[in-house]
Amino acid sequence: MITLYLHGRVRTSRADLEAFLVRARPTYEAPGGIRTRLQWALDDPAVFVEIMEYADRDTYDTDQVRVEQDPAMRALLAEWRTHLDGPPRVVAYQESGLVEG
Repeated sequence: MITLYLHGRVRTSRADLEAFLVRARPTYEAPGGIRTRLQWALDDPAVFVEIMEYADRDTYDTDQVRVEQDPAMRALLAEWRTHLDGPPRVVAYQESGLVEG
């Protein structure tokens, strides 16, 4: 699994960002093998992390092409950025394959 963490600070409001993400989720997850989540910081009500979970590396790589080339995705990302107070910090991680015991 590949997990993408998009750390940001909301400029509009929590409710506005959440409403946008509810509307955007079907498009984000449309290819299959993608799950989105949102978490808010406990110590700052404007700080969030949007979490994109990809089933595998192929799903992640294919989606990166979609993000760069698909007009619908580009429009959603442009709209998403209007909710942010500055650019997000993006970090990607890959599962290690270790079994937790």
